[in-house]
Amino acid sequence: MSKSGGGGGAGGGSGGLTWVTLFDNQNASKKEETESNNKNDSSKKMSVERVYQKKTQLEHILLRPDTYIGSVETVTQSMWVYDEDVGMNCRDITYVPGLYKIFDEILVNAADNKQRDKNMNCIKISIDPDSNIISIWNNGKGIPVVEHKVEKMYVPALIFGQLLTSSNYDDEEKKVTGGRNGYGAKLCNIFSTKFTVETACKEYKHSFKQTWTNNMLKTTEPKIKHFDGDDYTCITFQPDLAKFQMEKLDKDTVALLTRRAYDIAGSCKGVKVLLNGKKLPVNGFRSYVDLYVKDRLDETGVALKVIHEVANERWDVCLTLSEKGFQQISFVNSIATTKGGRHVDYVVDQIVSKLIEVVKKKNKAGVSVKPFQVKNHVWVFVNCLIENPTFDSQTKENMTLQPKGFGSKCQLSEKFSKAASNCGIVESILNWVKFKAQTQLNKKCSSVKHSKIKGIPKLDDANDAGGKHSLDCTLILTEGDSAKSLAVSGLGVIGRDRYGVFPLRGKILNVREASHKQIMENAEINNIIKIVGLQYKKSYDDNESLKTLRYGKIMIMTDQDQDGSHIKGLLINFFHHNWPSLLKHSFLEEFITPIVKATKNKQELSFYSIPEFEEWKKQTENQKLWKIKYYKGLGTSTSKEAKEYFADMDRHRIIFRYAGPEDDAAITLAFSKKKVDDRKEWLTNFMEDRRQRRLHGLPEQFLYGTATKHLTYNDFINKELILFSNSDNERSIPSLVDGLKPGQRKVLFTCFKKKKK
Repeated sequence: MSKSGGGGGAGGGSGGLTWVTLFDNQNASKKEETESNNKNDSSKKMSVERVYQKKTQLEHILLRPDTYIGSVETVTQSMWVYDEDVGMNCRDITYVPGLYKIFDEILVNAADNKQRDKNMNCIKISIDPDSNIISIWNNGKGIPVVEHKVEKMYVPALIFGQLLTSSNYDDEEKKVTGGRNGYGAKLCNIFSTKFTVETACKEYKHSFKQTWTNNMLKTTEPKIKHFDGDDYTCITFQPDLAKFQMEKLDKDTVALLTRRAYDIAGSCKGVKVLLNGKKLPVNGFRSYVDLYVKDRLDETGVALKVIHEVANERWDVCLTLSEKGFQQISFVNSIATTKGGRHVDYVVDQIVSKLIEVVKKKNKAGVSVKPFQVKNHVWVFVNCLIENPTFDSQTKENMTLQPKGFGSKCQLSEKFSKAASNCGIVESILNWVKFKAQTQLNKKCSSVKHSKIKGIPKLDDANDAGGKHSLDCTLILTEGDSAKSLAVSGLGVIGRDRYGVFPLRGKILNVREASHKQIMENAEINNIIKIVGLQYKKSYDDNESLKTLRYGKIMIMTDQDQDGSHIKGLLINFFHHNWPSLLKHSFLEEFITPIVKATKNKQELSFYSIPEFEEWKKQTENQKLWKIKYYKGLGTSTSKEAKEYFADMDRHRIIFRYAGPEDDAAITLAFSKKKVDDRKEWLTNFMEDRRQRRLHGLPEQFLYGTATKHLTYNDFINKELILFSNSDNERSIPSLVDGLKPGQRKVLFTCFKKKKK
């Protein structure tokens, strides 16, 4: 147990009392080796006087330093430091938190003086590792060189040599300084072998100098001199390295203390900072932030963009993209709050709330984005002045004061919010969302090749699918159940070992523009992936990866009308968007069937496109002698015809062949939302070309001649799919003449006709 007292002093120290047990003392010092022979246990029984002891406050601080200055053991952790050859650098360092703290107390005291004296404009810091001497000087208002009437000693001696003395005890007075509890500089004195205070005050026309040694236990008499120059205060000390288990100020420690010098240069407005005689190249907070972000690039190789706003005289905020999770560099009254606190939350919450609105509007992946996930892409810098701040420990790394007590507000402007949404953070979040969506899709795909799969209705699986001959297997995707019946009838001719059939329920999703949620929940797409054995994470560049598939080819079997062309296009788009390499392996095929048949006696002609049939009509005399049959869809064909089609596989199977980048461009043109304007031009050119051909009596182009065995994706898009796109416009866009669409016109016609009857 412990009990603390206050006041008093010995040799400039404190007479405060603290009860401690000998067990505490034993934990603080090295244990002596125990005797090997424990003969008289009773003789070792401790007396009450040895168990319970009284300590002065100074002795207690030395005995329990972690309570006041943090650990005096070396720790290794990642910290921002300033390395001469690199600049601001986040790396693993080994340092002693307690030593860092006593230096910081003196440094923050110097920065605090700027709040007391607006004319202060310079802080000089000297760090000499060889002699183990550190000094911090400022030209702000000096400490009153006058004797304290109650304590009967000079004020500088009182505030630097007596514990629990402070000018910050009046909580009614609103101050924006770092000091608060009355320990501060005295802790530096206690943990130094030598500690010297020099100050001069023009108001009192005197200068003061006094030195303490031996952990504030001994002191010299103060030297008071007449003075009429400019005010200043200088603290020079030699840390007691033995207390920190150190032999000298090492490179890591000096780099950390140097960073704090840069911190003050950036956070203390209107103050130039000199380190070891050289002015630091920092002019304000924005300049300081550049030390962190200079030469840093985002994931696209572009330099990080910093958004800066001075909300008011007490709040300075900078924002940029973080690629290492949430990062913050913050200061409260020049104290480096390395763990953040409520001042950082106050600013970040505003930023995140604005960013998440933008992300939700732009997020097409369908993945839910939460505030903490947005925060993970934010790197914020906050420099603020808070009235009477509170912290969770004497080390002051985390500021705990509620926002209502800040004494000021930081309302970020709309200009800042707009700039924040264009600095790369939103793009980074969307990329992360896309990656997460892809990961979720990958999880839905089995990485194991199965010879048999269950749970997919209406699938007629090939016998060899998923086996050693899987690359030779073809999955026929049909437009509906009636088309499946036709395909199944045809399989009676070629067998079911290498051919499977699966009916599509209408048109599949345009995955290029679909959300992640839509894709995840789309049963049709998920079934195709499962049947074929596809995996989103694979690219299928080589033959080895192709061997993991259950089917080596996809054959698309749709009606020969324009909607059938659209289904083919959507399937091509699906594979091109997710696995473009498959298109280069001739993975896709189509199965064509006649759209018109002409018969005369025993002669039969099949036509696979209307333009081809129209051209035949022009060149054929006595057309009326021919019997013409139009096939509305695959369901019109009989089982007998199906077997005829499959028996002549070479005529009806058309292989899609990849011809190069023009194929990629054509597919993207047809299905990408970003190509709207290009599609308008594409369709306009098509209509003009068709008009010119008709004007000059030229036949329309068609793809499926008797010699056609292969087809490029570019030809399919520009000669077949474009017919659907044009027809879709004609069906969907009202006419300039009557404001009606064809479907509406047909409804009106039917109504008028019925009325006449």
